[in-house]
Amino acid sequence: MDLRVSFYILVDGLLALAALVLAAQVRLGTLVLKAGWQPDHAMMAAALFVAVVLFSSYLMEVYTLPRESRKRDILATCVQAGCAAFFFLSVVYYLSPELMLGRGVLFFALGFFIVLQFSWYAVSGIGARRVPFAHRVLILGTGDLACQLGGLLSSQTGSFALAGFIECDDGLRPEQTVHQPELFRSQIIPGNDDLLGTAREHKASTIVVALVERRGVLPLQEMMRCKLNGVEVLDAPTFYEMVQGKLLLEEMTPSWIIFSSGFHHTALVNLYKRCVDILFSLTGLMLAAPFLPLVALAVKLDSPGPLLFAQKRVGLGEKIFTLYKFRSMRQDAERDGAVWAAKNDARITRVGSFLRNSRIDEIPQLFNVLRGEMSFIGPRPERPEFVEQLKKEIYYYSKRHTIKPGLTGWAQVRYPYGSTVEDAIEKLRYDLYYIKNLSVFLDTQIIMETVKVVLFGRGR
Repeated sequence: MDLRVSFYILVDGLLALAALVLAAQVRLGTLVLKAGWQPDHAMMAAALFVAVVLFSSYLMEVYTLPRESRKRDILATCVQAGCAAFFFLSVVYYLSPELMLGRGVLFFALGFFIVLQFSWYAVSGIGARRVPFAHRVLILGTGDLACQLGGLLSSQTGSFALAGFIECDDGLRPEQTVHQPELFRSQIIPGNDDLLGTAREHKASTIVVALVERRGVLPLQEMMRCKLNGVEVLDAPTFYEMVQGKLLLEEMTPSWIIFSSGFHHTALVNLYKRCVDILFSLTGLMLAAPFLPLVALAVKLDSPGPLLFAQKRVGLGEKIFTLYKFRSMRQDAERDGAVWAAKNDARITRVGSFLRNSRIDEIPQLFNVLRGEMSFIGPRPERPEFVEQLKKEIYYYSKRHTIKPGLTGWAQVRYPYGSTVEDAIEKLRYDLYYIKNLSVFLDTQIIMETVKVVLFGRGR
């Protein structure tokens, strides 16, 4: 989650509190949410309201609206978030009626929040949704890699802004000369011997090294001056990772993997993962148990064949295990051999299409999680036939097997269904990012994104 999203969530949290206080004042004529409540009880109810409202806004993608969004689109999204919050709060109040906001306070609070949220985004300007304290970035170099990074900064609305490109002798031969897009030519800054002065002149807090050939051309002394005077100096793969949430495979080297932060999994992390796996898989099985007979009946009535589909997959350390799913394809789907599944695959049955989009077909994999063959979160397990092919074509592919495969994961929620080597490369960028940055925070973000995938039928 970047700085921009964190900024808007913080503002929305304050707006939610203001809406709750305003609703209590208008509806009850007092700041007391409910007669007889103790302060700690009122604080718990208020915290619940704020948390659900923020979660609903995140779920409905209020914080990732395109910068060209019109005001009516912003209003529609805010209203959808408010409706989702009402639904979730109704469920919570049914389960815990002692936390219910009484005498219409909930309706007023949600209404005020929708108005305040929309007004804030309309006034601040969705077309320029940049955090006011965004970091300005200077890119050292003017080649293809520099151009790629500049394009990322120009297109994204995160916490970084492009300050310009610094010309540098990057060792290119004449036949390698790069033709800069017209958009970037006006942002090229002539190189000089005072890199720190250039950074200060353009108010840059970060310098990204994007040179094709670094040996003998890096201004090391000037870069060190910048580092010692508070200007952050990053290499291209590290900066790409920060902006994109995935790894730049083309620029990664074994030494970068060895010396970079991350890729370090302690015994405590492994214990945390296992405890979460057991808790989530048991909870999921208990919640799904009443509906499993209906799913089984639908699968059997829709097409002939077995209820469950068993398939060999590659797990931790490239060990083979058997993965189980509710069958979503015809019984003869692979009579001609292993074939990559694709979106809108003709082999998928009518019921199977629903099961896939809703992720219901993957419920039996919770048993794989309980048995320790899979984790709840991790890279998607692939078939042995495809793994052998992809290992030959993609240099770092085998590194995704250094942790257990997952029921859901960073690649599954960030990239659509893939059926080509190019798709496998793109998913590997996300898988390696997850392996490098594995944490409770990242797992929580993946779970929230998975909820959106399931609710809105965005099957991966």
